[in-house]
Amino acid sequence: MTINDTDRTSISARTSPFTKYRVLTKPLLLVAGAALIAGCTATGGSGSATSTTATGSGSGAAATAAPAPDITADLASITTKDVAKISPTRLADGLVAPTNRWFSGLVFGDKPQPVFPLPLSAALTDQGFALGLPTITDSAKTIMGGTNPQIQVPLGASSMKVTGYDTLTVTSTYYDGSGSELGSVLLAQGSPFVTYTAASDQTLAIEPIFKAGSTAGLYTTNVAGHDYGLVVGGGASVDDAGKVTLTSGSTITLYGVPDGADAASLATAAADPVTGGSVDYSVDGDQVTTTLKYTTKNGGDTAIMPMAGQTVATGTKGAGSYQTIYGTADVYTGTSLTTSAPLTEPSYQLDVSNLSDEDKAALVEQVKTDAAAIDFTATDTYFGGKYLYRGANLMTLAEQLGVDDVAKDLRTKLTAELTMWFDPKRCATEATKCFVYDDQIKSLIGQEASFGSDELNDHHFHYGYLIYAAAVVSANDSALADKIAPVVDLAVADIASAQASSAFPQYRNFDPYSGHAWASGSSPFADGNNQESSSEAVNAWNAVALWAKVRGNTELQNQATWMMSTEANAAKLYWTNTDTSEFPAFTGSIAALNWGGKRDYATWFSAEPGAMLGIQLLPMGSYSTYLAGDADRIKANLEQGAAGGYGVQFGEYMAQYLALADPAAARSELANLPAEIDNATTKSYVMAYVFSRSDSSGS
Repeated sequence: MTINDTDRTSISARTSPFTKYRVLTKPLLLVAGAALIAGCTATGGSGSATSTTATGSGSGAAATAAPAPDITADLASITTKDVAKISPTRLADGLVAPTNRWFSGLVFGDKPQPVFPLPLSAALTDQGFALGLPTITDSAKTIMGGTNPQIQVPLGASSMKVTGYDTLTVTSTYYDGSGSELGSVLLAQGSPFVTYTAASDQTLAIEPIFKAGSTAGLYTTNVAGHDYGLVVGGGASVDDAGKVTLTSGSTITLYGVPDGADAASLATAAADPVTGGSVDYSVDGDQVTTTLKYTTKNGGDTAIMPMAGQTVATGTKGAGSYQTIYGTADVYTGTSLTTSAPLTEPSYQLDVSNLSDEDKAALVEQVKTDAAAIDFTATDTYFGGKYLYRGANLMTLAEQLGVDDVAKDLRTKLTAELTMWFDPKRCATEATKCFVYDDQIKSLIGQEASFGSDELNDHHFHYGYLIYAAAVVSANDSALADKIAPVVDLAVADIASAQASSAFPQYRNFDPYSGHAWASGSSPFADGNNQESSSEAVNAWNAVALWAKVRGNTELQNQATWMMSTEANAAKLYWTNTDTSEFPAFTGSIAALNWGGKRDYATWFSAEPGAMLGIQLLPMGSYSTYLAGDADRIKANLEQGAAGGYGVQFGEYMAQYLALADPAAARSELANLPAEIDNATTKSYVMAYVFSRSDSSGS
């Protein structure tokens, strides 16, 4: 949930169609090339509206990645309407609006918002730009590292707009009052460098003044204890008064100096500016890897800072480290850096095969009770999706337990609902339970908005539930799968398109550098973009992987498993199991809401501790075992989250979470669940989850 999330309320062993699988290893490399759909535009780090596409190589052998599904016919089939309530105000023609990105605040709104290409903060205005290393502070409920504009670069410009972006970088171009280009600024995630390239002869008065040091071509300054460096290129110069003179094509690169290093240690890399970035990934055995790849003007090494806490699998340690809101992060040198995360396998059903007869009997009765009460009355994409998710899991449980009449009835109802939801023309005549494609903002949008979904908020949260239900119900029904595929494929493309195209941006919600998704569509915040429900993000990528399995799309299955595993790893690193030892004033056991520039023990919808934890757990599916592994940490989180007992909002999910650490204790709490179970689950499913942990080996 994001800015509009102020009023969320809670409502109340057969052969699997998804066999256990290990996905094939097929790294994806984003390189300049032809686009998926004719006329597609994506991103370039050079300031031009260039396009990108995907290629790849298999593990140890050259291979070409299969193209993403051709969605041309799907787009032609669906109702098109302008329903989005946001539109870009600072974006070059020909570029797809970059919603749900770390830099979306540059593109939308009356004025650009600060952005956080860690380790830096940056503030771009119509007149010029500023940068600085955030000063990290902590309090009981917040770890703060907001924008810190210590280095000011006035350009005398009249306007600015984003003119290029790729997986890791964004380029913004400045114009004078006549519309003539002055120059462009490139920001890159994980890079301490900010490069300005002049498009005309000009002189800049940077504040404070940079002075020449003992290293030729290097200029330095210090602001409030932070050292900064400046390196010129292409004929630019700095005089004794600190004035910077540039000619067309010349550059200046500014950077924050790492702790434990000096400005000279980064000077060589700064002299070879970053020009763009891409990402490789692989899924192999019990881990996934993400390789951040940076291009530089002359092909030389650069400085790279991975997110704090990430496991660096391949990289060369450099000098120094940076303080971030996520903890201390080391500097590496080179043109690429590979991080790894444990594999989280896509899954849709619990293993109830070993339950005792008593437990099975109790479940059968509860399944019948829940099935009699279940409904599909919610009509927006969020709650409507949760209702379908709930129904799909109850149907699966009924099938596993042999409650055939219940399972058949649920399947009939779910098939009818899914056929309705994924009818490409339903929105032409109806106002609810349907999608339209907005050609202006390049997004699939549910016609009935909730939580700002028509502002592109939370699409991965919403669509994850819907895609999951589509995958589970159609897994043994090829006719249904074929019928709903056009709109389901568009929902997948909306949140996780493998390639950029004229119809969708690449990975709309998912950020490969951060290792997690962003939820706000336009990011109208001074603290950057944010994400609250890490668990609903994991659920989304699980759903995409399951749908890919149904459709036999191993490339999409591979991609979604990488995204799911990476997101699950980040969920523990930065939300549920976060290490806040560097921030002793922070008293939250978890960080419930993470931003580009701060971290909060808070939610959009409630101040209750149970809400803080519960929103990191729901919908607590069979795949949620990624949350296990540290029983003591689970119990510590529950000491805060369930301090008032398990009869509170999200108490059912906290009981499931407890089962990952202490199945017996969780079983005892089943009698204390809230009277009104959340609308993404049923008491049957909660019981089955706890029973399956009790009757297995625990965590």
